[in-house]
Amino acid sequence: MIEPFRAVRQQTQAIAEPLAPEDMVIQSMTEASPMKWHLAHTSWFFERFVLRDFVHGYVSPEETYDYLFNSYYNTVGPQHCRPRRGMLSRPTVEQVFAYRRFVDDAVIKLLERCDEDVELRRIMTIGLNHEQQHQELMLTDVKHVLSGNPLLPAVYPSPRDGTAIGTIPETGWRRFNAGVVRVGANPDDGFRFDNECPRHRVFLEPFEIADRPVTNHEYLAFVESGGYEQHQHWLSMGWATVQDQGWRHPIYWYREDGRWRQYTLHGPVDLRLDEPVCHLSYFEADAYARWVGARLPTEFEWEQAAADQALDGVIADEQRYHPAPLDPRETQPTRFFGDVWEWTGSSYTPYPGYRPPDGALGEYNGKFMCNQYVLRGGSCATARSQARLTYRNFFPPESRWQFAGLRLARTLAA
Repeated sequence: MIEPFRAVRQQTQAIAEPLAPEDMVIQSMTEASPMKWHLAHTSWFFERFVLRDFVHGYVSPEETYDYLFNSYYNTVGPQHCRPRRGMLSRPTVEQVFAYRRFVDDAVIKLLERCDEDVELRRIMTIGLNHEQQHQELMLTDVKHVLSGNPLLPAVYPSPRDGTAIGTIPETGWRRFNAGVVRVGANPDDGFRFDNECPRHRVFLEPFEIADRPVTNHEYLAFVESGGYEQHQHWLSMGWATVQDQGWRHPIYWYREDGRWRQYTLHGPVDLRLDEPVCHLSYFEADAYARWVGARLPTEFEWEQAAADQALDGVIADEQRYHPAPLDPRETQPTRFFGDVWEWTGSSYTPYPGYRPPDGALGEYNGKFMCNQYVLRGGSCATARSQARLTYRNFFPPESRWQFAGLRLARTLAA
């Protein structure tokens, strides 16, 4: 486990490396956390669930961190108020990096002695996957932070995509007959989060699903046709949110000198019409689907359609952190995995027979199964190991700051 541990921890450091300390302390909204907090919390996880349980006589370098950097684990104690994470001027960024080094050294020394301990390896595996989830949140959260800066700073090197190379073909459709299908993860599939299990059967009515994600070009037509001013396309809660928040286009789009631009982690760029549309809320994705006479797929339709697909989209391992343009020369530009998370029409609920694990780690997923929708497929900020068929991401329907887009589906006559 030593090398996987080092690799994940080093990737977190690489994400933080281009940032100034001032970038790492801002909390731009309640749903996002400062980079500094993510760096500390992912270290706290290993300290709380590995070092405190497996190292006899372990002494923390700072006991107050157990309160400051606990996220939501009520089983292990109280937590600092989430909306006020950005008010934690202390510990400093430098002290947080020192804390990470302390935890890294202690974990590696433990693994050198006990690497074959089955329970230790189980908790370490959860911890590594947990940190990879936070790596994605680090990117989405800092993008939201920097987008509020009038300088619109660039943080990571810009990809060299060249200019658009042609018109993206019209959406194609893959058809599926009605029937019973098996979905979810098997116990022998390797590591899976508890919310991906158990594998079970569902019945699907006949449907068809688009062979690629919706593009900026297609979504721009919705924007410019007045889609954000026409209530008939929106769910009631979505329309209320549009009115309350003043939404008129995706969160990082803006107009400048008569053309559409967007903010990215590489700085501001012209809106590329051949890229998958990104940073949509569930409400926006659903409204667009209604506008074109389609709908969002259920998560089980999505899983059936993606079961035979390869990972052909951009993922975090490439350190691009932005969706890649679709290529009209691709014979099957499916992009089920990577580039953008895809909203589904499925509420985030437990699978039949699901039971959260005992203990503090049982709070990881189960208690959030309310008032959220499932996204599938991974994005340009998702680690390769997590861009898998059964992975269930979930967010409230108004969330816009994630790398989320959509793929259309339609119901067929039985």
